[in-house]
Amino acid sequence: LRRERRTGGKTDALDAIRAARSALASEKPATPRAGGQRQASQALVAAREGAVNAKRAGLCQLQDLLITTPEPLRSELRPLTRTRLLQRLAATRPHGQRDPELRGSLLALRSIARRVLQLTTEERELARETETLTRRLAPQLLDQPGVGPHAAAQLVLSWSHHGRISSEAAFARLAGAAPIPASSGQTVRYRLDRSGDRKLNRALHMILVTRKRTHPATIAYIERRLAEGKTRREANRCLKRYPARNLYRLLESGASTAT
Repeated sequence: LRRERRTGGKTDALDAIRAARSALASEKPATPRAGGQRQASQALVAAREGAVNAKRAGLCQLQDLLITTPEPLRSELRPLTRTRLLQRLAATRPHGQRDPELRGSLLALRSIARRVLQLTTEERELARETETLTRRLAPQLLDQPGVGPHAAAQLVLSWSHHGRISSEAAFARLAGAAPIPASSGQTVRYRLDRSGDRKLNRALHMILVTRKRTHPATIAYIERRLAEGKTRREANRCLKRYPARNLYRLLESGASTAT
């Protein structure tokens, strides 16, 4: 399209014609993602991620403020666990403090602690709603080892609906789990794919992190690949392809409810 614009002029009508020709010439036009319950799940996942990120930022800010909190308050707060610390700071009443530095620190710490606690409540509420909806859309995923509700929700979001992704190889490519040739001379090897849907790739990664600790077949597979001379990174790359294939087939086989 860019080359045609340089040689054939540019108007809205010409751009529309070129876009239509390009779409018709492609092997298969892109299929939009489904709405309905999937769209509801996407909204819940996005809201939860926002709450998690805001909570993480609040906790970092709280730790930074604790470093500069005046003594002896800093020594009193340092040994507390996160839960106890948040509860104590949220219940603080600094209005009777005459020291302006201490009063300002307490007001700031209380504000951040209450915000973090509120975000924690929101995160848990959204997580429950996400799990309920995911069990309705793809309960078969949650029966698989290492697949939690958040990973399952992301799998459903990226896959969307039956027929959108043509094959398990295409799904693996979308997930960044397809092998990319990186051979040199007599050395034949493949590398990790850094393209595709990174959220889907992260979901697969977290599934494998759990399986490598608790799933005997996965542990045995890693040990076998390492014994063959593969590096740990190469073994992980090989391993990621298998759940991508299996989970795609499960999504396609249970597609009647994922709308």
